[in-house]
Amino acid sequence: MAHNQELLAETNVIKFKDQDFNSLRDHCLSRGWLFEDETFPPMASSIGQKLLQEKHLSNLEWKRPQVNISCKISETLQDNIQTTLTPPPQQMATDSTLEQGTCSALFQFWQCGQWVEVVIDDRLPAMGKECLFVRPRKDNQEFWPCLLEKAYAKLLGSYSHLHQGYLPDALVDLTGGVVSKINLRSSPSHLLTVVKTAATEGSLMTCSTPKRPTVEEEVMANGLVSQHAYTVTRAEQIQYRRGQEEIICLWNPWGKTEWRGRWSDGSRKWQETSDPRKSQLYENKEDGEFWISCQDFQENFSCLFICAQTPITLDHGNMLHERWSPKVFMNQVILRNAAGGPQSDAQYPFSVQEHTEGTNVVVSFTVTGMLPNVEAEDEEFPLDFQVLKLPRFQQFQESLPPTFYSPFRNAVQGINYQTKHNFTTSFHLSPGTYVVVPKTQRDAAEFLLRIFLKTPDNDRSLRSNFSLRAPKESLSETRSQQSIFYRYAQQGLDIDATQLQSLLNQEFLTGPPGDTFSLDECRSILALMDLQVNGRLNQEDFTRLWRRLVTCQRVFQNTQKSLGVLLSSDLGTAVANTDFLAGISISDELLGLMTLRYSNRAHRVSFPSLVCFLMRLEAMAKTFRNLSKDGKGLYLTEKEWMNLVMYN
Repeated sequence: MAHNQELLAETNVIKFKDQDFNSLRDHCLSRGWLFEDETFPPMASSIGQKLLQEKHLSNLEWKRPQVNISCKISETLQDNIQTTLTPPPQQMATDSTLEQGTCSALFQFWQCGQWVEVVIDDRLPAMGKECLFVRPRKDNQEFWPCLLEKAYAKLLGSYSHLHQGYLPDALVDLTGGVVSKINLRSSPSHLLTVVKTAATEGSLMTCSTPKRPTVEEEVMANGLVSQHAYTVTRAEQIQYRRGQEEIICLWNPWGKTEWRGRWSDGSRKWQETSDPRKSQLYENKEDGEFWISCQDFQENFSCLFICAQTPITLDHGNMLHERWSPKVFMNQVILRNAAGGPQSDAQYPFSVQEHTEGTNVVVSFTVTGMLPNVEAEDEEFPLDFQVLKLPRFQQFQESLPPTFYSPFRNAVQGINYQTKHNFTTSFHLSPGTYVVVPKTQRDAAEFLLRIFLKTPDNDRSLRSNFSLRAPKESLSETRSQQSIFYRYAQQGLDIDATQLQSLLNQEFLTGPPGDTFSLDECRSILALMDLQVNGRLNQEDFTRLWRRLVTCQRVFQNTQKSLGVLLSSDLGTAVANTDFLAGISISDELLGLMTLRYSNRAHRVSFPSLVCFLMRLEAMAKTFRNLSKDGKGLYLTEKEWMNLVMYN
C-alpha cells in the first residue's frame, strides 16, 4: 500500500468537463465572441429546483457585469486565498482578459488530492441590479467572489449544493488544507491572539450563526443572519475608556447586512475610543464588513473553523507553527462489509515515536463527490473509522486478523460533527504503533487519507517564539516606553497586575499565542518591583522593570540552543549571563529546585518563566543582603518573615 511521506506535491491538473481554458479563450478572441458556457447554462437547473422554490426566484435573470472587471482579479485571489494555502505550483487564478472581450474565467479547486480546473463565463444570477448570492461590495467592481462562487457551484452541480453547505468542505476544496474547529462556547481565553496569529499566517477562517426554527436564512434583530456563514478577517485589542476591549472583524458575503451591536458601524464605542489606530480600523460603510466584540462573537456564533496547510492545535500551549510529518494515502477504495465490520484489507499503520505534549496525531479523510441522484442536504459523511493500538508484542502486518476487532477495541474517536466530504480529528497518543481502520455503509467509498504526526521537539526547532520588543537606548525609545506606560496606566499614574498582563502580552511579545505572561506571573513580577507596597507600579517602577525585561530578552536569545528553545539545563548559564545578577551565585542544589519550579515536562523554560526566575533571584539575594548583619544569616520576626515570603 503506497503512501507519500510529503505533503501533496505537484499533481496533474484535471480539466473539469474536459474544457481547456486557453483553447476556449483563443477561440473566442479569434472570432470576437463573448464566451458562453454550455456546460453550466443560465437555466433553472444551474440554480437548483429546491433553491428556486425556497427563494421564489420568478424574476431571476442572468447578467454580465456592465463594467470592466478589474484585470487584477488573479492577484486578488492569490493575495486572499492562494498564496499561503494552495501548494505551489498550483494557481487559483482568473483570466485577466475578462475586460478584453472573452468574459471567461478559470479557477482551480482541490478534490480528493488533485487540482481541478473549472472554466466559467461571467453571466451571474441576479435579481434586479443585485447579484443573487455573493455580492460585490457597494460602489466597487470586485466581482471575483461572485465568479468564484459560480465556478464552485458548477463543480458541485448547482448553486443549491452551496446553499447552507458545510464550511469545512468549502475551505478544503478552496485550499487543499486541513480544517481545525474551535468550539466558541468553550473557546480558549486567548481567542483574540489565536485569530490574530491565524490571520497573520494567511489561514482562512470562517464561522456560522446557529440554526433557527425557520428553514430559510433570516436577518435577526441584531443584524446577523441566521444559519449563515461569515468570513473572519482579523482581530485587535483596542483602547476603550480606561481599559482594553477585544474585537474581531467579520465579513458578510451578502454585503450591506451587518451586525448592529457593540463596535458595529455607527456604534458609540467608536466615538468614545481614543485609540490612535481608530482611523485605520474603522470605516462606516455598508460593505458587509464589521467589528464585533469577542464576547458578542462567542455568544452569537457556534464555532470557528481555521484552515491551513498543516494542522492547528490549541491545547496545552501548542500553536500554529508546529512541524508535522504527513503520511498520505491517495485513491483508496473500500467496500461495504456484509458482516458489518471493517474491511479486513483497509488498514493504515503509523507510529508515534516519542512522547509529546498535547495533540500529536491528526487524522484527515477526504471522500469523493456525492452519489448520483443524492441531494446535497441529504448526504451524510460515508465513512466511520477506528484508531487501534497494536500490542507491544505484535508488529503490523499486511492485515490484522478478524479476531483483533474484538468488542473492547472501540474507536479512540469517531465522527463528531456534520460534514459531507472532509473530516479531521485530533488525538493525543502515547508512543507505539497504531492503525487507522475505516469502514463504510456505501457499497463502495473512495477517499484520500492524511495522517499528520507531530515531530518531536528534539528533532526540530520551535516555531517563532514570543520575544520582547526591546527598546534601544535612545531618546525616541524612551518616549515610546513612556507612551506604552500611559496607554495602560489608570489616570496616567500607575498600573495594576491585570493591566501589566495586557501590557506585556500585547506590547512586548510577538509571535503565535503560547508561553504568555499569566496573571499570577504578573502579580509576582509586580510584587518584586513594588517599592511602595501598594499593589501597583508607577512610571519609575515600570522603567526599572523595562530594563530588566530587555536584559532577560538578551539572555534568553543568547542562551537558547535553537530558536525559541531554552533548556532547564542552561539555567546556570542564564544566571551567569545576567547583568543585574552580577555577584550573585547559585548552588547546584538550588539550581535543581529552580529547574523543577520553572521548567515544563519537556525540560523547557519559557520566556515569562525565565523573567520570573531571574527577577526573583535578584530580589531574594538583595533582600538577604539588606537584612543580614553579618552576611551569613538573618533574624526575622514571624510577622516580618510572613510578609516577606507571602508577598514577594
